Amino acid sequence: MLESGCKAVKEGVLEKRSDGLLQLWKKKRCILTEEGLLLIPPKQPPPPQQQPPPPAEPAAKIKELHFSNMKTVDCVERKGKYVYFTVVMAEGKEIDFRCAQEQGWNAAITLQMVQYKNRQAILAVRSTRQKQQHLAQPHGPRLRSASNSA
Repeated sequence: MLESGCKAVKEGVLEKRSDGLLQLWKKKRCILTEEGLLLIPPKQPPPPQQQPPPPAEPAAKIKELHFSNMKTVDCVERKGKYVYFTVVMAEGKEIDFRCAQEQGWNAAITLQMVQYKNRQAILAVRSTRQKQQHLAQPHGPRLRSASNSA
């Protein structure tokens, strides 16, 4: 996402619940953009903004949750100092997060996801209208196909 020139809308730390048996909370450095959410292990430097990441092993640790694959942000619950929320992906996978209440990550992710989906819907409508206008325009003299001319 950042490689394609998307600017960071929000940066900070989120805690993600692991998929393992113990389901421990692991801190992830997060970058929210107009296209999705990048999850970076906290020890790793951020990806360069203009260059593609080197084909090294650590780059594989960066996880990208693209809004095109995201369905909803659900289950917002406030307990103590934390807000707990779940990102539901299109394939049904659920990813649990928590952050301090004042950070507002759940609202920021939801807002960016809705804006992304709205942009995609507008592009789809424009594309459909352009196709309809193109089909409605009168074309020059049509050539008869080989099957009709025989």
